[in-house]
Amino acid sequence: MASNGEGEKRSRKHLSSTANSLLHRCARVLNTKPESLVEEFELGLKPVVDNYSRRLVEFCSLKALEPLSRNLSEKINNGEFSRFTYDMMLAWEKPSPFPDEHRRSECIAKENEDKVISGVPANNKQNNDNDDDVSLFYSDMMPLLVSEEASVGESAYAWFGSLFPLASDIVNARFTFETLTAATGNRLHYPAYDRFLKEMDKYIDYLQKQAKPTETELADDEFILHVEGSAQTQRVVRHIGASSRPGRLTLTNKALYFEASGVVSYERALKVNLWRTDVDHQVKGASTGPWGAPLFDKAISYQSTEVSEPLILEFPELTGSTRRDLWLALVKEVILLHRFVSMYDLSESPLQSSEMHSRAILGVIRLHAAREMLKMSPPPPNSFLTFSLYDDVPKGDYVLEELANSVKQTSKITPFGATDVLKILDLISHPFEPISQEKIPVLKEEQRNQAELLDSTVGQSKDEAMEVGIAKAAVHEVKEEGITDSLLVLVDLLRPFRIILLRLQRLISWERPARAGFLLIITLLTIYIEGAGYALSSVFLGGAGAILWAKRVHIGERFSEVVVDTSSDKSTMESVVEAQQTLKGLHEIVNKVNITILKIWSLFTSRSKKHTDMVVWVMMGVALVLAVVPFKYILMGVIAYYSLASTDIVKSMSSNPQGTRRLKEWWDSIPVVPVHIVDGNS
Repeated sequence: MASNGEGEKRSRKHLSSTANSLLHRCARVLNTKPESLVEEFELGLKPVVDNYSRRLVEFCSLKALEPLSRNLSEKINNGEFSRFTYDMMLAWEKPSPFPDEHRRSECIAKENEDKVISGVPANNKQNNDNDDDVSLFYSDMMPLLVSEEASVGESAYAWFGSLFPLASDIVNARFTFETLTAATGNRLHYPAYDRFLKEMDKYIDYLQKQAKPTETELADDEFILHVEGSAQTQRVVRHIGASSRPGRLTLTNKALYFEASGVVSYERALKVNLWRTDVDHQVKGASTGPWGAPLFDKAISYQSTEVSEPLILEFPELTGSTRRDLWLALVKEVILLHRFVSMYDLSESPLQSSEMHSRAILGVIRLHAAREMLKMSPPPPNSFLTFSLYDDVPKGDYVLEELANSVKQTSKITPFGATDVLKILDLISHPFEPISQEKIPVLKEEQRNQAELLDSTVGQSKDEAMEVGIAKAAVHEVKEEGITDSLLVLVDLLRPFRIILLRLQRLISWERPARAGFLLIITLLTIYIEGAGYALSSVFLGGAGAILWAKRVHIGERFSEVVVDTSSDKSTMESVVEAQQTLKGLHEIVNKVNITILKIWSLFTSRSKKHTDMVVWVMMGVALVLAVVPFKYILMGVIAYYSLASTDIVKSMSSNPQGTRRLKEWWDSIPVVPVHIVDGNS
């Protein structure tokens, strides 16, 4: 065992100046000597360990977090906690006195690239301070303009989330960091970090002061997440048919409450349970307006078997629909949270279930803190909401599966659990075992391995999301001509075909099993006896007979023109809105067709070699099957499958949501061929 002097000398040798300073600060907080910390660290050190300096920084940081987290709210407000933890991230990022030149050069190159993109040469910063302030930062972030002092990168930010999930959560820290640092060259500076923590503490204080919904008792493990519609906040209006009622809207981690405004106080709260996983919750954006006309896209619509009619809530604002988007994301997050807990049977363990709820609550708090920081350009909610994020991004289901496995094996994933953090902040008082002086959190090897595996899965998902994002950005650049009013005539002309299609769908949906079964048997027998030619000839004969009949009864003379009736029992405003929605739907169809053709052309021209190679191999496999198996048997199998697809038996056998999700993610990641529209005469 090394002596005290040898331990001090070794620590100075292995640590950078930042890390060495952190070691001494941790020792002061723990009322011990730096060499004692080094000695304790080396006692538990394995004979062969990678990155001695970084492991020592991690050990000291975790030890210091326990006393540092006492009176946490006070230390956040006076800046002690933010300064200390920020230095932890700096020391972790550069633990050795010999910095990683490759990583450093990449960071410098990234910062220079961001400056060049924003119009400021990398080597001319001092001469253009007045020009780059506006381009690099949001106007409401001007107080956060930083000096040349060190900044924190994404990996360090994610690492701290693996120790103390307050400012970040290891599950979505990389997405959160990308959003917070979008205007600062993907580097987190101390003023922004300090303000972020203070905004979180302010929102926690705000939540603690909120009153419970009228005539309602919240469950022991139910906590308020967001409130609007009160005297201190913006209006919320509930629409019931052509009438509307303002009121207060409260969201908890289990339900949604709406209290209509009365003469003196609020009426009894309408409760919508979001925790039930046996109910099909449908929440989406909606449009509202005077007398029920859908003019303003600023509302959400909630439907389930629990409510007799859709619950439509409007969030009025002058421009945009950021309030509606926020509430839509928050409600979805609560629904997806309970779906996740139920899917992976975490509800059987109160500790595991509580940890997931606490992580979701902290995600909501981070979101509100970020919105306060970036008022002029509110961040996308999903970057802070774990379950909504991974419901959308590619391979998100893999991340959630890995998260569930980590929770089952280690309960809290991190040494300090999210539930511990909320209890330290006095936001919740849960009947689980609190942190005590005798049980200081330690980073177990199992937790380290699970955190590394989880972070690796998150990184893969983020890379996939970037690839899909690039492909979708190319899609948005595709331009099409406007859709004219003549499409209204097309809609009317296609109405008979739509009626035929609906009847055919009703027939094959097995609402009448006898008719559907008879049609399926006749079709399969026709194909088996190779009578498709006879069947096709019968169709043509029937068509010819119909034409002859129309000629005999003088249909052409009686209907010499096509009349499109535009009259309606609806009001003028409703008719205009309906026409607008129809045009919008047709425009989306044309858009999808164009993008599909461009993606097929992209595959053919090998713009994405990975996707093209996959298509080639699949086509070769299909060709081999068609060459070996008689086509009539393949056709019979396809028809039988799609005919029986709507039955409960086939649905239970062939249900594969993951396969469908993989196929959709693969399709979304295909880049489109750029379209450049020019005027040939100019």
